[in-house]
Amino acid sequence: MSVLTPARPRTSSQTAAATAVLLSLAAAGAWSLQSLGVNVTTILSSLDNAAVFVRRMFPLDFPPPGETVGLITETLAIVFLATALSVVLSIPVALAAAQPTTRGKLPRNTARVLIVLARAVPDLVLAIVFLRMFGLGAAAGILAMGVHSVGMIAKLYADAIEELDDGPRQSMESAGATRRQQIVSAIPQVLMPQLIATALHRFDINLRTSVLLGYVGVGGIGLAISDSLRVLDYQRGMALALIVLVLCIIIELISGALRAAIMQASGSRVTGGTWVDRLFQGGDADAREVRLTPPWTTERIRRTGAMVLLGLLTVLALARVDVSWTQLFTGLTDAPATLGLFLPPSTGGALESLLTQLLLTVQIALAATFLGAVLAVPVGVLAARNVVANRWVHGFFRVLIVVVRGIPELILAIVFVVISGLGAVAGTLALAVGAVGLLSKLIADSLEETDTEVQTALRAAGATEAQIFFSATVRQAAPAMVAHTLYLLDTNIRSATLLGVVGAGGIGFLLLNASRINQFDVVTMILLLMIGVVLIVEVLSMWLRRVVR
Repeated sequence: MSVLTPARPRTSSQTAAATAVLLSLAAAGAWSLQSLGVNVTTILSSLDNAAVFVRRMFPLDFPPPGETVGLITETLAIVFLATALSVVLSIPVALAAAQPTTRGKLPRNTARVLIVLARAVPDLVLAIVFLRMFGLGAAAGILAMGVHSVGMIAKLYADAIEELDDGPRQSMESAGATRRQQIVSAIPQVLMPQLIATALHRFDINLRTSVLLGYVGVGGIGLAISDSLRVLDYQRGMALALIVLVLCIIIELISGALRAAIMQASGSRVTGGTWVDRLFQGGDADAREVRLTPPWTTERIRRTGAMVLLGLLTVLALARVDVSWTQLFTGLTDAPATLGLFLPPSTGGALESLLTQLLLTVQIALAATFLGAVLAVPVGVLAARNVVANRWVHGFFRVLIVVVRGIPELILAIVFVVISGLGAVAGTLALAVGAVGLLSKLIADSLEETDTEVQTALRAAGATEAQIFFSATVRQAAPAMVAHTLYLLDTNIRSATLLGVVGAGGIGFLLLNASRINQFDVVTMILLLMIGVVLIVEVLSMWLRRVVR
C-alpha cells in the first residue's frame, strides 16, 4: 500500500514577487558596495590615515570643567524642550488621527498626512528654515526637532489609542458624557505609561540629532564639535565626541530604566523600546482598574509630583537656552516672507547634478544596509538569550550593541571622512556601523519574542539545537527581521542625506551648500526629491511587510 505524501504548499504569486524584490534589494546592496569601492582593499589602504588620525587625536583636549558642564546642560536643555514640544504637538494630532477619538474621515486623514509630512521632512531641513526665520541659536533646533518628532510620536500615540479597549469610553458615551469628557476621562489614565515611555525614547533620538544640527548653527555640544573640526582641532573635537558618547549611553540607561519601571507599574509591556527596557523590566504586574475620579493615593501624589518636576525642568531649560521671545515673535510675523524664499522649487540649473547625487545617496543607503545586515545578524543572534544560553556571552553582545548605538552616526561619518577621505566610502561605513547597533538589537529582540513552545516540542522530538534554531526560532522571527531590515533601509536613506553635510557623499552636501549661498528654492527641490524617494521606499516596505508574514 502506497503512502500518500502531503503536497507542499504552493507559493502565492505575491510571495514569489516579494521574494524576488528582496533578492533584488540584496543584489542591489552588494552591487552598490562594489560600485562605491567599499571593500577590504579600500579599508586596508586607509589604515595609514587611521594611524595618523589617532596620533593627531591624542591626547584628548577636554574643555575646562565649567565649559563642559555648560555645553552638556545647554544640549540637554535643547533636547528636553524639543521633546516636550513634540509631545504637546503630538497629542492633539494623535487624537485627530485615531478613529475612536475622531468623527469623520477628513480630519483623520488630514492628521495622518501631517504625521507623514513631519516624518518625511528631515530635522536638518527644518533647522535651515527656522534658522532663517529666528536666527542662530537654540530656538531653531528646538523647533526643528520638535516638529520632526511629531512624525514618530503622534503616529505611535494614534496607534496606541486605536488599540485601546473602547469599552470605558462607550460606557461614558451611553451615560451622556460629551466627546471631550470621554477623551479626557477614559484615555489618559490608560495611555499615560505608553505616552511617557515613547517620549523618553524620543529623547534618546533627539540627543543624537542635536549633534548634527550643530553643523548648521544650533547651539550645544554639536556646535562646539563643528567649530573644533572646522579648524582641524581633532584633540578637542574627539574629546567632545567622547562626551557625547558617554552622555548618550547614560541617558539611554536612565531612560530605559524609567520606561521599564513605568510600564511595569502599569501592568504593560515595553514595546518599541531598547534592550535596556528589557533589562530593567521584570515580570508583568496585574492590570489596574481604571478610575474616572481616582483618589489621592500615594501613586497619584507621586504622579502629581512628577508633573510639578517636569514643569520646573521646563522653566530651568528655558532659562538655560535663553530663548528670545521677541525674536520668535518677529520670526513668526515674517514667516510668509521667509517661506516665500523657498518657493517655487528650482534646480538652480543643476538638475543632472542633483539626480546624480540623489542616486549616489540611494546607493550609499543600499550598500550600508546590506553591509550592516551582514554584520548585525551574527551580533543579534549572539545577543539573544534564548539562542545563547551563556549569560556572559549574550550579556557582552548586549553591552556591545548599546555602546555602538550610543555613537552618533555623524561622529562616525566625521571619523571615516578623515580616515578614508571625502566621498561615499565614509558615508557607507558610518551608516553600516550605525546599522549594527540598531539592527542587531531588533534581531535579538525578535528572536527572544518567538514562541518557546514550538522549540520545546522540537527538542522533545529529538531535534538538534541547530535544527531547532533554523526550523523554529529563525522561521518565526524571519518576518520581523525582514521588516526591521526594510525599516533600516528607510532610515539609512534619510541618514545618508544628512551625513552629506560633513562630506560623506550624497545629496546632503548639495543641500548644505544651497542653504549657505541662500539658494533656498534649490533646498526645496532637494527636499521634494528626498520625499519622493522616501515615499517609494515606504510604499514598498508596507507591501513587503504585508506579504512577508
